[in-house]
Amino acid sequence: MLKKGIIRRITISSLALLILLVTYFFPTKLEENPYKQNLSYTEVQKGVVYLLDKNHYVSRVNMAITSKESIDKIKEIIAILTLKSKNNEYIPTDFYGVIPQGTMILNATLENKLLKLDFSKEFLNTTQELERKMVESIVYSVTELPNIENVLLFVEGKQLTELPFSKEKLPTLLNKNFGVNKVYDIESMKNTSKTTIYYGSKTEDMFYYVPVTYVSNLTQEKVEIIVEKLKSSPIYESNLISYLNANAEITNYEIMEKEIKLSFNEYLLDGIENSTILEEVQYTIYLSLRDTYHIEQVEFSVQEGDKNVNLVINSLE
Repeated sequence: MLKKGIIRRITISSLALLILLVTYFFPTKLEENPYKQNLSYTEVQKGVVYLLDKNHYVSRVNMAITSKESIDKIKEIIAILTLKSKNNEYIPTDFYGVIPQGTMILNATLENKLLKLDFSKEFLNTTQELERKMVESIVYSVTELPNIENVLLFVEGKQLTELPFSKEKLPTLLNKNFGVNKVYDIESMKNTSKTTIYYGSKTEDMFYYVPVTYVSNLTQEKVEIIVEKLKSSPIYESNLISYLNANAEITNYEIMEKEIKLSFNEYLLDGIENSTILEEVQYTIYLSLRDTYHIEQVEFSVQEGDKNVNLVINSLE
């Protein structure tokens, strides 16, 4: 179900996105030669960007990425994050980017997994409501690339150390520890922890994932917090969905440097007679653990009578 949706969106958007990028990065040449066309085959790759949905959540959306080189991919992602959805064929309906229109990348460098992005002054033409979401969207989008771990943001050569309206201080290095769509559930500012949990959401045309960073005073291991939160659907916002059965229980887990192994009871499976794990369940757990623990792989194990169901997830392919 999810794979078919991804393929459909990539097929529809790839040619349109290629045309957009040509006009975005090479406007002068196109103006000088308005009737000249060079047609060539462009390999389309599946990529991820974090756009705002109609409920104002920073959301994980699969897109067609045509660039091959790292810096070109980054520029392509930033171009997508600058698009608005209304009457726009390049991004899905009901989604839009939060970087102010007219913003340009003045410089982009990548070294030792540290990305430095220098934007034009239009970057600051944001609003207090959207300023944090803009940073979240950029950080979560570019760190989906495997060779980027940290980000530094600059405006006209000056490092962005605080948000322009709220004056919230930014970490020296921005990464997914910054959080996204934050929800606070705390009794004290002491001994707080952050846990990022992915939920599902839908539009008329597609299914996608929404990360929510919970700030709490909970002291359990975060893998336990993730499973408990996903079991407690519906949550505060009815448009965020979890497909995890409320009776699902972790029977054992092992946390390693790059992998987490999980053992569940039979309620992780999709029905009594169906010995499979729903894709939506696999991926909400995998993405949540990936971003919270910075691991690469999750192994699921379910004991169902005499049969053992095993599944390894290391991407959303």
